[in-house]
Amino acid sequence: MSEYQLLQRTPDIEAYRRLRAESGLSPKTEETARRGLAGTLFAAQIVHDGQTVGMGRVIGDGGCFYQVVDIAVLPAHQGRGLGKRIMAAICGYIDREAPASAYVSLIADGDARHLYAQFGFEPTAPRSEGMALFKR
Repeated sequence: MSEYQLLQRTPDIEAYRRLRAESGLSPKTEETARRGLAGTLFAAQIVHDGQTVGMGRVIGDGGCFYQVVDIAVLPAHQGRGLGKRIMAAICGYIDREAPASAYVSLIADGDARHLYAQFGFEPTAPRSEGMALFKR
């Protein structure tokens, strides 16, 4: 595992866009990525041989609401515990920085819910149901 380095730093726009596209997340334009990355409260990335191969971010208002987003590991590097390392760094940040009454959320795609459950995240249904507005 020593060949993988965890950095607590926001990925650059190019790495961010590449990781999203190659890991199966929805693509983002350069402008969208630039604007979105500027709002990062915390980010972790995994670097291997000088290339970012995994990432995760926390966004929000820094007080009441925090959202975990952009958890991605390139397919060739999956199955090595990198997602767990990213989530551990994110949860460390949340433990240190988020007030006790803060609401911390994420959207779990597919089997990723098993990873998030290891860090204490629970489904909100039926109490609440996630919703989204898809701007077209």
